[in-house]
Amino acid sequence: MTAAGRIPLLELAQWRRLTAELYAEVRQASNSDPAAAWRRFREGRDSMLSSHPQSPLDAGQKKSFQGLSFYSYDPRYRFRVRVAPLGTGEGAPRTFVEKLEEGMSSYRPFAAVAVDDPAGGPRGGRLTLYWMEGYGGGLFLPFRDSTNGRGTYGGGRYLYDTIKGADLGAGADDIVLDFNFAYNPSCAYRARWVCPLAPAGNTLPFPVEAGERSFEIGESSEGASSKG
Repeated sequence: MTAAGRIPLLELAQWRRLTAELYAEVRQASNSDPAAAWRRFREGRDSMLSSHPQSPLDAGQKKSFQGLSFYSYDPRYRFRVRVAPLGTGEGAPRTFVEKLEEGMSSYRPFAAVAVDDPAGGPRGGRLTLYWMEGYGGGLFLPFRDSTNGRGTYGGGRYLYDTIKGADLGAGADDIVLDFNFAYNPSCAYRARWVCPLAPAGNTLPFPVEAGERSFEIGESSEGASSKG
């Protein structure tokens, strides 16, 4: 126990449990009303970041925090797509390794999905799904797009991180991708955090104007987003 009476690992376990509970709620609700589920997601994220001891925000940031900035909900950015197993050999995505605070973490590519441009552009994209190696494992889907550094976090955003329960839904051979729920990694809020970022190959060739915007925008206003 720390001098202040805190037990950080129990706090972290609670943070992950609250995240999983929030996603369980919005995953079910999104089947009938995705926009309402998205509003609940935002409320839950704002509450956790503003008050929880494991929030990536420091005490000063929490005092001035007025809520995260998001693009308005756009149903065109919600897909259910078929998952294709990845082949092996030359040209296949490779496992990448990140050095995090808790040690080395390895991410193995195992499948891919095709994503059309919701705006009707001629170029669709392809995203690789990664499996986090280690006990239990977990699905991890980070991505980049042309809004990075121009309204969204420069290092890209996340859609799935099932170790934390961040799961929008998946079947045996398909998966729900709702980019309105795209969120920033912890390192977007404070430089002290170290996060696994999307490999350059997981970049969509069109702008994803959905989901969480850069934190610099969110600290002072919602920019072009809607509070919903």
